[in-house]
Amino acid sequence: MEIRRVQMTGGSSLVVTLPKTWADEQNIKKNDPVGLVVQPDGTLLVTKKVTEEPLQRTKEIDIATVSDPAFLFRLLIGTYITGFSMIRITTKQRFPPFVRTVVRDFTQMTIGQEVVEETEGVIAIKDLLNPAEMPFDNTIRRMFVIVKTMHEDAITAIATHNRTLADDVIARDMDVDRLNWLIARQTNMLVQNNALSRRMGISPFMAMHYYILSRIIERVGDHAVRIAENSQPIIDAGLDKKTIDAIRKASTMSLEIFDRSVISFFNTDMKEAHRNIESITALENICGEINNMVLKQETLIAIHIGYVAESIRRCGEYAGDISETVINLLVDQETAKKQKK
Repeated sequence: MEIRRVQMTGGSSLVVTLPKTWADEQNIKKNDPVGLVVQPDGTLLVTKKVTEEPLQRTKEIDIATVSDPAFLFRLLIGTYITGFSMIRITTKQRFPPFVRTVVRDFTQMTIGQEVVEETEGVIAIKDLLNPAEMPFDNTIRRMFVIVKTMHEDAITAIATHNRTLADDVIARDMDVDRLNWLIARQTNMLVQNNALSRRMGISPFMAMHYYILSRIIERVGDHAVRIAENSQPIIDAGLDKKTIDAIRKASTMSLEIFDRSVISFFNTDMKEAHRNIESITALENICGEINNMVLKQETLIAIHIGYVAESIRRCGEYAGDISETVINLLVDQETAKKQKK
């Protein structure tokens, strides 16, 4: 760290000189403007960039190095999440047939990505979404509603022998993935671009907590899918009312924990988050009772019911992880406030 003393000029203005080495590296000369940005932690950022233009980055993918459709799709998703504004897929010959199929799937599974150029040798995909138009809290709330409904419908499919509803739950998982990828993308863009952070009114530190929350909710959604998948073999098994009621009771308790965990995040309620974590033990006990109930079922059915109970339990435990994240965040914020005083 280089230490500089604050000086006074003109009787009221405080002045600090810029390090010459840094100024030379940035090609800053006399009378050039520089931007001063106050950071959330109170530090001052000095930057040569004085405009709020978004950071434009282009990723080139030579298709000659990619022969596997799954690998190309993962490359595109990785490029999207990393925050590139333009993706150019190029070839010196002809594109293999799988390339356009993968590109079509990619643009349908992501938010804001559109093909803006397509020739024999180039496919260009551009990001048309303004990140500021998709606030983190709105995306998280939407993810929460989708995942909670998926879980409820998966349990209803078991109780009402509804295969169509179970299939619909599995299909909805892509909506959750799309939103999770979006939050991951926005988080990376915020870390790279302070101007975007200011426009969205959120610090990179807080964006990381939204990303953690998004990842947990996405995993809760995965378990809703597992419940739906395991419901298929047991839908026609004719489960007794006692077992179905126990599954419903465990599911309700799990979703209550999930619901309260997200509410405690938005309400910044540390005590509610703590109470939420303490309630997980009761959920674990009920799920254990379900496993005992199904011992009288034939082996295959008992296994799938056990998987359902396990996923219900994991949903509640992931909700507990959200509550732990809330406590960690609020402890840090309280410490930061005390240090500023």
